[in-house]
Amino acid sequence: MDLNTISEILMPEAVAEIPAMAAGDAFLAGGTWLFSEPQPGLSRLVDLTRMGWAPLRVTDAGLEISATCTIATLAAFEPPPEWVAGKLILQCCRALLGSFKIWNMATVGGNICMGLPAGPMTSLCTALEGECVILAPGGDELRKHVKDFVLGPQHNTLRAGEFLRRIEIPLAALKRRTAFRQNSLSPLGRSGALLIGTLGEAFALTVTAATRRPVRIAFDAFPDTDELAARIAAEIPQELYYDDVHGRPEWRRHMTYLFAEEIRRELAA
Repeated sequence: MDLNTISEILMPEAVAEIPAMAAGDAFLAGGTWLFSEPQPGLSRLVDLTRMGWAPLRVTDAGLEISATCTIATLAAFEPPPEWVAGKLILQCCRALLGSFKIWNMATVGGNICMGLPAGPMTSLCTALEGECVILAPGGDELRKHVKDFVLGPQHNTLRAGEFLRRIEIPLAALKRRTAFRQNSLSPLGRSGALLIGTLGEAFALTVTAATRRPVRIAFDAFPDTDELAARIAAEIPQELYYDDVHGRPEWRRHMTYLFAEEIRRELAA
């Protein structure tokens, strides 16, 4: 969609070239949502794709995913064989239903910053205890876990002038066993529930798509059926389940409990 209110597009190649952000400004990465509907409140875009950031970096500490890394690039990544959780990467990429054009433009950072319940990059990075590295005006670096960064649909913790630089996934999380469940009301519809279980020294359940924000429930010991259900009930109140054309809250809640128990049984095997 043409954005007829935009009068200027800046393409900085270094952080120092990013201007002070004002009303009517917005950062641009992939733009798959930005250009999908009118943006009457915007007049200037600051394109981050010319910054030259490496999309992915494997380090001794784990995996660094640039905010401007595209879904296609992430999906093509082949994790080291000892990263047992590496299969989650492609599973979550495939949960972003879109054409090759979307995959080649949509970015990991944009998917997370949008905060939409069905955003599978939020699911992936929450389940693997990803940490957002945020750059503030002046170059200060802030950190916040993805589960705390995303507050709800199109709502995150970024303040004026701040932008997401990268997500860091710890090595320990990448070596855990995982179980993945996802569904939607139609074969090519948005996710109505997407749950991920991880098992290392402890068990954790991540609930997304069904809820307005990501929920990660960690256990000190492997739970039985009743304990799992009790923790879900305690940490996900009815009003937190999302309600839109892709699923009623009651259905999303039912699928959450169903998938959670399937995940528990799979990882207990």
